[in-house]
Amino acid sequence: MTPLASVTLRAVFDWFDDRHHWTGSNGIPTRLGQHLSICAVSMFIACAVALPIGVALGHWRRGGLIAQNIANLGRAIPSLAILIIAVPIVGIGPRPAEVAMVALAIPPLLTNAYVGMLGVDEEIRDAARGLGMSGWQAVWRAELPNALPLILAGVRTASFQVIATATLAAEVASGGLGQYITQGLAVRDDVQVVCGSLLVVGLAVSVEIVIAGLQRLAVPAPLRNPTRYTTDEQLEESPDGNVLDLAA
Repeated sequence: MTPLASVTLRAVFDWFDDRHHWTGSNGIPTRLGQHLSICAVSMFIACAVALPIGVALGHWRRGGLIAQNIANLGRAIPSLAILIIAVPIVGIGPRPAEVAMVALAIPPLLTNAYVGMLGVDEEIRDAARGLGMSGWQAVWRAELPNALPLILAGVRTASFQVIATATLAAEVASGGLGQYITQGLAVRDDVQVVCGSLLVVGLAVSVEIVIAGLQRLAVPAPLRNPTRYTTDEQLEESPDGNVLDLAA
């Protein structure tokens, strides 16, 4: 076994240069596709669940305690524990990994959507009502564009966390890039462990850059760096009368 600290750049280059690592069921394209599939399904489900709830609660100026409790719960429960609990229920494969990743992604998505809507100036809401917009017309045409920076920031955070943590999927035969890490540890191949880790880091950074670019295109220039409270400060001053502390 090569000590992890002794893994050289040459060894890493040779591993990536080996054509056997780019073909077959254990090839990088296959493992990358599995990893992206788990992450995409998880993020789609989490967004479908968390964003409407967060937007609605923020629009109604209620539910700060709900947002806080979900955020704290998401921080408290390890993803590996959810993964293991899900196996007897849904079996091995991608499903338990998707369950765990959905649970991981919901807290930042819900919290940021809630805080983003909560931070919309009351003058904007009044102006929308003055123009004769209904409640949900005001949400769609006035409030959401102003809340979009924080909502997309939550999507970026959740995506990065999901991609990094989805390496655990290999523990329940879900495949993905984490397979290189678990296989490398099993046969004491530190070069493979390092290369698998580099693939995960590269994917996470690439997705972060892509989402940041989409965020820049989707958010109007005046709203890209709005003067706002932080997420925690907004929740602490939730108008539903609850004194909140996400840092707890």
